[in-house]
Amino acid sequence: MYRVECVKIDTLVSGEMNCTDFKSKILRNLGKPAIVNVNIGTTVKGAIDDLDRIIKTLEKCGFRDRFYIHCDGALAGLMMPFIKQAPKVTFEKPIGSVSVSGHKFIGCPVPCGVVITRLDHVKVLSTDVEYLSSRDATIMGSRNGHAPMFLWYTLNKKGYRGIRKEVQKCLRNAHYLTDRLKDMGISAYLNALSSTVVFERPHDEAFVHKWQLACEGSIAHVVVMPNVNVEKLDDFVQELAAKRSSLHEGKGLSVSCVEKDIGLENCLCGQHNKKSRIA
Repeated sequence: MYRVECVKIDTLVSGEMNCTDFKSKILRNLGKPAIVNVNIGTTVKGAIDDLDRIIKTLEKCGFRDRFYIHCDGALAGLMMPFIKQAPKVTFEKPIGSVSVSGHKFIGCPVPCGVVITRLDHVKVLSTDVEYLSSRDATIMGSRNGHAPMFLWYTLNKKGYRGIRKEVQKCLRNAHYLTDRLKDMGISAYLNALSSTVVFERPHDEAFVHKWQLACEGSIAHVVVMPNVNVEKLDDFVQELAAKRSSLHEGKGLSVSCVEKDIGLENCLCGQHNKKSRIA
């Protein structure tokens, strides 16, 4: 929308922002203010950027009062408040806005999202609409009136305790899936505070299509949501292991190395797996 210059920042193996690279790139642009997108749960790996470190880096590099931070919490943004050890995303810190999706963790039946920002920013966007006898604060000039009703209904029905229970269930099941995959000799990785399990990409495209897996390069992921139970996870792992075994034996395919994607300690290929080397 603004046609401003965009600078990509490198990430760590975990998927979170590499603050060393971030520092080096903002130092190359000292004459310009910075608009920074901070991820509260990245799409592929569910990584959470270190908000406090990003703020400190900006201030130490001379950007105090010359930056705008948007926190993108599409999925994990609604999970973080219910996890004790999670970092706090709050307007007590110098951030400009936070966004969350209503159709992801909450499960709204239509795509929707909520943006929370400071009143000063809302006033800049707001315009008086005479025939509505009100002020419009949306970018497009309109919005879906049903979405707020769905969100209100779900939040009131589940309540704080209900949502916290679902968050705990998702995290518990994500750890269970990661352990089951590793027990089967499948490379897998799970970020702390995330319900997104990353693992080696299956070679069987029919399997990928059946389970609607999102794949990127050598990896795929499963986002463990409240509707996913242990029985479904067991079915998934057993079928994946069976398909994987038959392909490797029948076509002589080797186990994919995903060290660059999920780290040496999580890669169970023949080169990096101690058990397979001993065998």
